[in-house]
Amino acid sequence: MGKFGARPSPPHTYEVDLPHDGLLRFSRIAAVHFTVKEQAGQLSLFWVEGYGGGLFLPFRDGTNGRTTYGGGRYLYDAIKGADLGAGQTDILLDFNFAYNPSCAYNDQWVCPLAPPENQLPFPIAAGEKHTPL
Repeated sequence: MGKFGARPSPPHTYEVDLPHDGLLRFSRIAAVHFTVKEQAGQLSLFWVEGYGGGLFLPFRDGTNGRTTYGGGRYLYDAIKGADLGAGQTDILLDFNFAYNPSCAYNDQWVCPLAPPENQLPFPIAAGEKHTPL
């Protein structure tokens, strides 16, 4: 757990087609730089346009498909109230709060998963685990 450094990054928008809700857009707003057990990591932080709006940080790591959901997890999802804010300009990065997307529990859900740029080359052992039903 710790604060991370966020820097503006070149804008890029991803789109996910949700069968019942239409097109959902995610705009990259910052690159997040951090260290976990002496390993440097970088993730893109997104702003969700529509569907409640807010910050969104999906990620994949070395635990996916083993002890966590194969499609990755979410760390920061302002839509669902996962606001780990530490102040006006800082956000607390605590992987203990990482959780599975809804599609991990029911294949009727369509979940936006982490883009390739949010694949960490090391495991994040903290956060919610996944036991297939």
